[in-house]
Amino acid sequence: MGKIRVLIIDDSALIRKILTEVLSSSPDIEVVGAAADPLIAREMIKQLNPDVLTLDIEMPHMDGITFLSNLMRLRPTPVVMISTLTEHGAEATLNALALGAVDFIAKPKVDVVNTLNEYAEEIISKVIVAAQAKVGGVHDRMIKPKSSVVTTPEISEKHSVDVILKPTSTKTHIGPTNKIIALGASTGGTEAIKAVVKGFPADTPPILITQHLPAAFSESFVRHIDLATDMSACIPKHGQTVEPGNIYLSPGDRHMLVIREGGKYIIHLSDGLPVNRHKPAVDVLFRSVSQCAGANAIGVLLTGMGADGAVGMKEMHDAGAKTVIQDEQSSVVWGMPGAAFKLGCTDYMVSLEEIANKVLSLVKPGSVAKVN
Repeated sequence: MGKIRVLIIDDSALIRKILTEVLSSSPDIEVVGAAADPLIAREMIKQLNPDVLTLDIEMPHMDGITFLSNLMRLRPTPVVMISTLTEHGAEATLNALALGAVDFIAKPKVDVVNTLNEYAEEIISKVIVAAQAKVGGVHDRMIKPKSSVVTTPEISEKHSVDVILKPTSTKTHIGPTNKIIALGASTGGTEAIKAVVKGFPADTPPILITQHLPAAFSESFVRHIDLATDMSACIPKHGQTVEPGNIYLSPGDRHMLVIREGGKYIIHLSDGLPVNRHKPAVDVLFRSVSQCAGANAIGVLLTGMGADGAVGMKEMHDAGAKTVIQDEQSSVVWGMPGAAFKLGCTDYMVSLEEIANKVLSLVKPGSVAKVN
């Protein structure tokens, strides 16, 4: 397999330079060009036929969203968006993901040089994964058959879930309580989550979601979730009681755990170390649910790069929970669900379109997902 051919589209000469240096440091990537605006990029795409684009959102002559929309209609190509850590940047990025962008890189408003260099390995990983993703609508994207579980360069400082929540040394009997649903996702997850929750009626048991997102994106994403479903979605406060009919999204800079007090589930937020290089991490949520809910829980793992959530899903499965993963064909990246599948801890593997019905059948036999 040859090198991944990347075209950088950004109006900032500094960003073009940094991204070129970062991506060129990988033996798997060749930066074939850099364009200062979409009109120049349009011609370069025809000439260079790149495998992946990095695309800035705010540019002269044509904004990144308009360019992306035209690109996906005329010449679908894997795209990694470059966005700012602002509310406007978050909203634009979520719209880009809805149009078919594979992933995004968030740049701060200050100290851009050091930040991008600090996250060089993550940037390289995202481009490598994007090159393996077919693009189109969320229902059409899939990983090419040559790679089932996606592997990416190893990034340093990988802590296990033990730094946040220790495993229980003995198996604790957990009596019946109300059902609770724990869901994790990463790359491709923002659209996959909306596709799942839109099928849930207002009286669905509570859903706790950990999606890998920066803190600046949380408020925008929870609004998107809330608009997509008859349930109510929020970013929870520490100590908040979990209630049916509600969706709780982990804040982008905290791990979300759930504990049991009597017959109630209570949300705890932790500002501890990243787990599997993520904060929030899916493994943290899943382990906490395995310890407090046992067989009363359903674990769901959607599309995502890496393996976060696989260990936690096994712990949920071992504690008696039913577990559901998104299948390879409908996943943007079959990393996280694929890792869980390899651990042998999945009860059901279904397409994205079937997940809502499968989950409802487990929590409320006879229930059928809404069709919008």
